[in-house]
Formats: sequence, C-alpha cells, structure tokens
Amino acid sequence: MSTKMMLMANSLTHVRPLTCVAAAGSRLVPQPPDLIKWVKSEGGFVHKSVQISQGDSFGLGLVASEDIPKGSDIIALPQHIPLKFGSLEAETSLDAGAHSALINLAQHVPEELWAMKLGLKLLRERAKKGSFWWPYISNLPETYTVPIFFPGEDIKNLQYAPLLYQVNKRCRFLLEFDKILKHELENLKPDDHPFGGQHVDSSALGWAMSAVSSRAFRLYGSKRPDGTRRNVPMMLPLIDMCNHSFDPNAEIVQEEENRNRNMLVKVVAGRQIKQNDSLLLNYGCLSSDLFLLDYGFVIPSNPYDCIELKYDAALLDAASMAAGVSSPKFSSPSPWQQQILSHLNLDGQNSDLKVTLGGRELVEGRLLAALRVVLSDDEEAVQQHDLETLKSLTVEAPLGISTEVAALRTIVALCVIALGHFPTKIMEDESLLKQNVSPTTELALQFRIQKKSLIVDVMRDLSKRVKLLLAKESAP
Repeated sequence: MSTKMMLMANSLTHVRPLTCVAAAGSRLVPQPPDLIKWVKSEGGFVHKSVQISQGDSFGLGLVASEDIPKGSDIIALPQHIPLKFGSLEAETSLDAGAHSALINLAQHVPEELWAMKLGLKLLRERAKKGSFWWPYISNLPETYTVPIFFPGEDIKNLQYAPLLYQVNKRCRFLLEFDKILKHELENLKPDDHPFGGQHVDSSALGWAMSAVSSRAFRLYGSKRPDGTRRNVPMMLPLIDMCNHSFDPNAEIVQEEENRNRNMLVKVVAGRQIKQNDSLLLNYGCLSSDLFLLDYGFVIPSNPYDCIELKYDAALLDAASMAAGVSSPKFSSPSPWQQQILSHLNLDGQNSDLKVTLGGRELVEGRLLAALRVVLSDDEEAVQQHDLETLKSLTVEAPLGISTEVAALRTIVALCVIALGHFPTKIMEDESLLKQNVSPTTELALQFRIQKKSLIVDVMRDLSKRVKLLLAKESAP
C-alpha cells in the first residue's frame, strides 16, 4: 500500500482539497497555524512554559521552556475542542445529510477497529472548507510509520506471525471498506456527500485510521440519561503531542465544570518538570505489537511485551520430551486433568488457546497451571491447591520440585522452538541495523530484535529458577 494520499481533489468550493504528496516528517501543510495560539483563542489553557519542539525519537513533541511545579495545570481543553464522532452538535442543518452518511459508513466498521469510525469524521473535517478543527488537522503528519504503510518486504521482515496476521487483517479491512464506501456514496447528492464529492481510497482511509489510533484517547464523554458517562474515543489537540513514557511526568485528568457540567480535559504535572524536559504521558502498558501497529514505534526492553503461543498438545508433548520428560500426557490427559484444563479455558469447544510468555507475569498463569497439572501424576496433591495458586509463578513448586523443574524446562523448550521460527538471529539483525536501512526496515529490525530478546530473557530467568530448585533438591 502506497504511503501517498491518493485523494482526488475537485472544484467544489465548500471542500478543502485532500490531495497531498507525502514527505517524511512533514505536516499536512508546509506552515500550519500555531496550535498553541489556537487552543488559547478557543478558551483553552496552555502553560506559559509549553513549547512545541522536534524530538529525537518520536518526532514533534512538547517541552518545558522553564520548570513546571508538580500539580500545575499544563494544558486544559474545554469540551468543544476535542474531535469526537457521533454528535450533531457541530453540524449545521446543511451538514445533517453528510453526517448521516458518516453514521451509515461507521456501522460497517468492527468495534476492534474503532479508530476508523473517528477516522471518518477526521477525513470529513479535513475535506471541509472552514472546518473548526482545521488549525489542528493541518498540524497532523502527512505520513505514518505504522506497518500498514510498510513496503511488502518490510512487512515480511517483521518475522512474527501474530503481528503479520494483524497487519494483513487491517490491510484487508481497508481494501474491503474502500469498496463499501464507494458503494454507499455513489448515488448521494453533493450536499449529502461526507467528503464533498471527493474520492477517498484505502490509502486515505489508512491515513485517517492511523492518525486516530496513534493520537486518540478514550475518555468520558457526554452523560447518558441515567447520569453515567460514555467512554468516547477523542482526539485532543496539542495534548496528543505529549510523547510516551512508562515513567511519565504528566497525566490526563477530566474535571466537570460547575457552571455547565461540561467535561474539561486537562494535562497536569505529575511531578516537577524541569526546564527542557519533554512532556510525557503513559499511552498504556501495551505490548510491542500494539505500539507498532497503532503508534508506529518500538520501545526497547518493553517490560509489558510478550509473545503469543498456541496451547497445542502435540507441541507441548514435543517440548516436554526435548526437556527430558519421559512420557508427557498433553495429548492424552487424565479425566481429572482434563477437567482442570477446562476450568483454565484450555480445553473444550469455546476454549481460548492463545497463551503468552513475557510481560509482568513472565509465564501466563493459565499455561503454568496447565503444565504443572499435566506433568503431575498426583491428583491428591493437585486438589490441595486452588487454581490461583497453581497459576502463580511466585508460589514456588506447589506440586513438588520435580514437577516444577519439568514444567519450567518445558517452557524453556517452547522458547527454543519459538526462536527457531525466526529465520534470522539477533546478532544478524543487529548487524543489519548498523547498515544504512530505510526507516521502515529499521522499525522491522527493532521489533524482531525486541521479540527475540524477550524470549531469551524468559529462558534465562526460568533456567535460573531451575538451577535454584535443583540446588535445593540436592541440598542435605
């Protein structure tokens, strides 16, 4: 899929042409309006020390020109500034038909790709002459470094099947949604066309979806009749230029204004922010897959990263045998073991066979409990423990040292098998990274190095645990 926006401009005066020629790092227009001034002019607040600056790792970001004390308001946006989908508040009667067309299109978007729904609104506002949000939209990047825009070779270079599946799924959706969009819009009157009659293709849809997925926040929106508030994705002008850190110095809070009960979205200093420090938010405790898919970057040594495996009986039998277990029974568990596997949702018709290694758990509890149970022949010993105990790695050898060693060695063997699915080794990837490669190739290399390093770290950790257990077993 090309990174260029293949959008055809037309001569209608009430739309803003969508055609652009992509250039790395550029904004939608060469000299966009001053975003800080716009936010202030619309009744928002921006701390006097906030400046927009070009960062080294994540591109444009916000920095402090002077110290900002802990607890200070940094940015505050009144309710009308965030860009949301699904409301007629900002639509005139002349725009109602176009808004209705957007609603119809949004019904074809699956919930997991929620960013595309808001992306439709973003494309509409980008096309509309005089859009309230144009000062914000014009500051958006012209291109994104998410994998749906990678060249085919660099998609292959990711080398990790679960991510490849998600990338291909999103690309297929964009191509199919492109056809749906053409069909839904082909007979609309010009005034009812959400994009002013302009042609929107899969590349344009991909740009909009990427803009939203990399910048939107899920926050509280308008109140329901029962007084509760909806959870609404919204784009937050200026706030979304804060970059990511797992150790943020700022946080987003929402406050209800007493006079009109509207929600005010604010960024507040979580600690003292020193001069020249970047303003940092935590985008979430996400895996490397999601950071790359939605944000277009890779975080080295991501503590929340994990690898996905399938709970496959034949594979586990092979891994256990490679680990030195003489006759594993994953393919033929006893009835009492099968019952526990069913409670773990690893057996039965609607079971969830996806398990993970890495992250804060190191070994997903369901996988660890299954290994402990199937590798134990002592039903009575198993029944003495609840599932939460069997799922916990912090509970040392609940079913005895020999069973624990067999379970941990089986996981190490699974790691060896997982590493074998990558066609290159870490040292080869690091060598390639030192060469003059394209930005997308660099991201693909960084991603697969992160995944392989994670597997190696899991192996090292579990191997140390095995050594300690064997030392205890042999101690007099």
